[in-house]
Amino acid sequence: MCPKYLLILCLLVFIVEARNNKLFNVKKYGAIADGKQDNSVAFLKAWGDACKWKGSATILIPKGTYMLKSVAFKGPCNGSKTFQIKGVLKAPIDPSLLTDNTWIQFRYINQLNVNGGGILDGQGTSTRQKCKNNACEILFTTMDFGFITNGHVQNLHSIDSKGGHFIVFGCENMTFTNLVLKSPVDNRNTDGIKIAYTNRINISSVNIGTGDDCIAMISGTKKVQISNIFCGPGHGISIGSLGNNDAETNVEDIVVKSCNFSGTSNGLRIKTWAAPLKKILKVSNLIYEDIVMNNVQNPIVIDQRYCPEHQCDQKENSHVQINNVTYKNIQGSSATDIPVNFNCSKVMPCNDITLNNINLWHYGPKNKKLRNFCFKVKGDSYGKQIPPSCIPYHAIRATPNMTHK
Repeated sequence: MCPKYLLILCLLVFIVEARNNKLFNVKKYGAIADGKQDNSVAFLKAWGDACKWKGSATILIPKGTYMLKSVAFKGPCNGSKTFQIKGVLKAPIDPSLLTDNTWIQFRYINQLNVNGGGILDGQGTSTRQKCKNNACEILFTTMDFGFITNGHVQNLHSIDSKGGHFIVFGCENMTFTNLVLKSPVDNRNTDGIKIAYTNRINISSVNIGTGDDCIAMISGTKKVQISNIFCGPGHGISIGSLGNNDAETNVEDIVVKSCNFSGTSNGLRIKTWAAPLKKILKVSNLIYEDIVMNNVQNPIVIDQRYCPEHQCDQKENSHVQINNVTYKNIQGSSATDIPVNFNCSKVMPCNDITLNNINLWHYGPKNKKLRNFCFKVKGDSYGKQIPPSCIPYHAIRATPNMTHK
């Protein structure tokens, strides 16, 4: 049994923490849950007081529907802050009521929690209908995290975004878990989670269906753990595009495990531009493991001639070096004849590419033979290889060490 004085001490600590954890209800600041009136001022006043509070604080958005124009919740703040969304937040349909290509921003905050089980409704479909015959900008990110340290985003639904759902830029040590991110498949540029110049991100138990990448990792993304993701529809889990300008920095130490793809245009994709650079940009130390594909057009693809508008200089080569990439235990159905497509750079071949236990079959006719494609690839393959690997095969080999340092 615990000594009596320890129980008393724990009780005192609990009481102190409870007193310091103050609740800031947006309704007490004038927020009205009618789904029509703009609540930006009330939300920002609640945030301002909570941010100044010396201790942990919770900004509460109770149940109800709140319309909100563009807002920026900025730090630095005193102590940890929780933004608890229990209701529905609606973006305005009229894009002129939004600024900075963003709907909701969090900036310069240490110890940020965003949760509550609520809904972020970007009303992207209605905005697209409004803009159909007018020249107006519609690509507004639902929630933008900039320069956040020690953040935790969980238990939210983001639907019908105007642009990307979540953007993560310049952050350190963040977790995204138990999320549902959904946009119509024909709404372009609606990435689920997009990451840049960010270190140590954990994404798990997220259901994503969009008109673009489920997860996109671009310049400066490092030490990312992705697991238990359901992706579909969408463009898969992508690294890139990269290699189009000299300001970009390396992408490295990425692990994608135990994920499912269904009806996506891509599964596991790395994409780089065929463009000149003054330096060598690197993509390295990647692990893809225990992945299931269902009717995926390009289950495994490295495309170093990425050019979505087909207006690139065909004489150029990608100057992005791709090194040390492992694909292990990848299985399922491909919607095309080439489930593994490695189209690497002529001047910077892909190095140390490992295929270990790959079993991919055609989604249509069961007896249709598939083939893999390799261009400028150096590496090895082991275990089951269906269809036959286009990388040199080794029948026996110890399990490779795939631990990133």
